[in-house]
Amino acid sequence: MLKIKQELLAGLAAELEKLSPGAGEKAAFESPKVAAHGDFAVTAAMQLAKPLKANPRQVGEQLRTALLAQPVYQQWVSDIDIAGPGFINIRLKPEAKQQIVSEVLHDAAGFGVQPSNGHRVMVEFVSANPTGPLHVGHGRQAALGDAICNLYETQGWNVFREFYYNDAGVQIQTLANSVQLRVKGFKPGDADWPEAAYNGDYIQDIANDYMAKKTVHSDDREFTASGDPDALDDIRMFAVAYLRHEQDLDLKAFSVQFDNYYLESSLYTSGKVDAAVQKLRDAGKTYEEEGALWLKTTDYGDDKDRVMRKGDGSYTYFVPDVAYHIAKWERGYEKAINIQGTDHHGTIARVRAGLQAAGVGIAQGYPDYVLHTMVRVMRGGEEVKISKRAGSYVTLRDLIEWTSKDAVRFFLLSRKPDTEYTFDVDLAVQKNNDNPVYYVQYAHARICSVLAGWGGDAATLTTVDLSPLDTPAAQALMLQLAKYPDMLAGAARDFAPHDVTFYLRDLAAAYHSYYDAERILVEDEAIKLARLALVAATAQVLHNGLAVLGVSAPEKM
Repeated sequence: MLKIKQELLAGLAAELEKLSPGAGEKAAFESPKVAAHGDFAVTAAMQLAKPLKANPRQVGEQLRTALLAQPVYQQWVSDIDIAGPGFINIRLKPEAKQQIVSEVLHDAAGFGVQPSNGHRVMVEFVSANPTGPLHVGHGRQAALGDAICNLYETQGWNVFREFYYNDAGVQIQTLANSVQLRVKGFKPGDADWPEAAYNGDYIQDIANDYMAKKTVHSDDREFTASGDPDALDDIRMFAVAYLRHEQDLDLKAFSVQFDNYYLESSLYTSGKVDAAVQKLRDAGKTYEEEGALWLKTTDYGDDKDRVMRKGDGSYTYFVPDVAYHIAKWERGYEKAINIQGTDHHGTIARVRAGLQAAGVGIAQGYPDYVLHTMVRVMRGGEEVKISKRAGSYVTLRDLIEWTSKDAVRFFLLSRKPDTEYTFDVDLAVQKNNDNPVYYVQYAHARICSVLAGWGGDAATLTTVDLSPLDTPAAQALMLQLAKYPDMLAGAARDFAPHDVTFYLRDLAAAYHSYYDAERILVEDEAIKLARLALVAATAQVLHNGLAVLGVSAPEKM
């Protein structure tokens, strides 16, 4: 059906081009708002009416006549109606819709996946400084970043996942001081306990392992504790390695892996920050005023120029970001996507201005940003704000332990990133249709049960006669299957994994409706095999979509 759709679209483009040169490039099919109106809708008649100085219905009738004269429309289209002010509604023949079943079963896990386009994209996400356990906000970022990576992979991109963090600075020094105090026997609430110190139980865990002279390993570092309570630098390095290890455990429990870990401090030690500043100076985009070095960000649409280097010689926080993104570009990543919290909104204009001002050939709008809000957690009808482990917030590990990896991923991806989200723990553990991840997974498991009950060789379903699939329920399910590739492409383009969750819920609903409408394991062999092929294709698309989200597709529930 996908090939048929492209052929029909090409036919529409040809007729639009005849009516108005250039209009063919905008040829598109939409989904009718009411399914009974047709399978594809075309609004071109209304768009062309004004430039053609014609009535939109007359343009629609002209298009209808021209399309029905095309052999491809005669082969696959049963009728074309003109509705309202000029909507063109196209109805496909059943055999056109049936093609999608064969396509899904043939392509299997590759259905909807595009061939390699030769382009590289770096997605940077989570990027949490190792000062404590990952919180639910990091979890939302991990789910978003990983799903966006998966989406881009389906569209043929070579995807690279990077985790960027700092192992120095004020926060890390506070961490070291907090652990040292615990090593020396102090605890929160003591008179000498600093207000800025970290209070969670994990600080005591780090102190205990440091005194035990343990060795900790993470994906990008390891360190053996000396046990010396006065060796603050040793404590710092041990605490960073310890918490990076804890982050790795959380991320692995969440099925998230990174290709590389990049240290902010390396931008300074390698000279990349100084080199970036020099590029900006050489380009004439900086000036000195009041003892500070300023960047002319107003030249690039910012509301005011920004300080790069303060009077004390230290750089402001966006300067290493500029150096980091120059390094991304120089490493060959023509596209970069950053998944960050909404509190980073103010840095976007500054970083992009710095990259343009540097004059190194970086395209405008580089990098792309996906900003997400924080997450509220409800349990037992009340908001949960405190974790014993972290001391002041709910951790990602808490959420996974209370529910499941699948529930956390699906729930955190079920809304647009920039919308507020409340995670309902009680809903996430329910086994009913109110729980969206259960609803989708149950559809997959239900199909697997039907196929197991049949007991035949699933490979034979790729060649069965699909002509019995001519009922309204079957055709509605096939049309839903056919939407998957375009949905994937749109979700990747718009950084919108929530579109995948919406689609999967719609597909599960279409399957449940079909299952309720038609018995699958009937006596008639031809009808039975056709229906089995349809539900097997549905299970495949459910499996593929869940995989994009990083959610499992169980065969039994």
